[in-house]
Amino acid sequence: MTALAIILLCAVGLVAPLAALAAWLAAYPRSWLVGLALLPAGLSLGVVFSPGWLWIVVAADALLAAVAVADLLTLPRRRRFSFERQAGRVVSLKKPHRVALTVLNHAARPFAVTVRDGVPHELHAQPAEFQLRLGSRSRTALHYALRARRRGAFAVEHVYLRVRSRLGLWDRLLRYPLPAAFHVYPDLQQLGQYALLARTNRLSLLGVRRTRRVGQDHEFERLRDYAPDDNYKHIDWRATARRLKLTVRDYQASQSQRIIFLLDCGRMMTNEAAGLSLLDHGMNAMLMLSYVALRQNDAVGLIAFSDEVHTSLPPRPGMGQMNRLLHACFDRFPRLVESRYDLAFRHLAAHCRKRSLVVLVTNVIDEVNANQVERYLANLVGRHLPLAVLLRDRRLFAAVEPEHPADEQLWPAAAAAEVLIWRQQALSDLQRKGVLMLDCFPEAMTAPLINRYLQVKARHLL
Repeated sequence: MTALAIILLCAVGLVAPLAALAAWLAAYPRSWLVGLALLPAGLSLGVVFSPGWLWIVVAADALLAAVAVADLLTLPRRRRFSFERQAGRVVSLKKPHRVALTVLNHAARPFAVTVRDGVPHELHAQPAEFQLRLGSRSRTALHYALRARRRGAFAVEHVYLRVRSRLGLWDRLLRYPLPAAFHVYPDLQQLGQYALLARTNRLSLLGVRRTRRVGQDHEFERLRDYAPDDNYKHIDWRATARRLKLTVRDYQASQSQRIIFLLDCGRMMTNEAAGLSLLDHGMNAMLMLSYVALRQNDAVGLIAFSDEVHTSLPPRPGMGQMNRLLHACFDRFPRLVESRYDLAFRHLAAHCRKRSLVVLVTNVIDEVNANQVERYLANLVGRHLPLAVLLRDRRLFAAVEPEHPADEQLWPAAAAAEVLIWRQQALSDLQRKGVLMLDCFPEAMTAPLINRYLQVKARHLL
């Protein structure tokens, strides 16, 4: 038997058991161990020139294998660690959500570890992983922020821990079951911002304009600081004397009115603007207006549809309806199907007979769906008060902005201008038939929609 054959047999005899033991422990070698393994391989070249090197190579292999096995056995067992997670279940879309992860080391010695929470890729974690050294019998708190990229319900099943051996030759990957659920809703933080600005009479910062009511409403709502355009007859002199600050009374309409949203979830709402789909922008504005209307003691309902009616919530007053709206739409996504406006409006006629403000949130890009929107909304005039919220495509408007387009911009600008002229004609036809209109960019639709609602309330159109 040649020297080379003896070296190969020794290497196989040492590596095979070592690989089996590593696989059983779910461990894998680090770069240090790979580098050390190259040393006996280099020494084996000396056997070609001198057979006396054979035993040196065999001894180096045996020593390396002994060190590798000894270091492999220093890897901790699974029960040496445990995890706890503290996080809220409700997450706002595109907003940071704080998560606290606690690592417990029950062993009597420290370990160098890497920790990663098993969040799905739709929930972007920052930082994605933590490299740290756990002290003996210690408890370490880690904090990271989730930023959801899409709405929906997501489950986190495991936490992953990679621990290093004492000499740093091996890593072991451990997986710990720690289930948690995250429900990503449309942006909820804007609701708190609205409530704060409403209490301090600064809604103009959101673009919401104060609208004078036609006539007088006599149901008291709240006291607030005097603003320059307030009616002096509404000053509460007792409260002014008590607070040493001009204070006025706010009144609200005594009649509870009804708002029903028709939310298109079809192919028209799949385009994106500012990183969100048109449907996401529509939901954010719908929830904001719902919050405002429910604070005014109005009843709010929802019909979400595409090629079928997906969700139907009858109009109800009270802030409890806000939770129903959130749960009804947080996992609803646009579908690449043709929207059936006939089904949505038939469902509306069958389940809502009282006069309501019907808000259709959709997009028109061709004559087929524009004709359907015009026909069904025009049929509501008289029985209901229809409001069409049509979302603009910023790319079309950007194409016609240059006053003197270059040669390569001329044809896109001409095509965009033709589409915009047709679109403006479709909107004019809707207005002539008595339909209220709101034509705006998706990312800037919330304030105009609230302003239009306040105008309807002020003019008593319902």
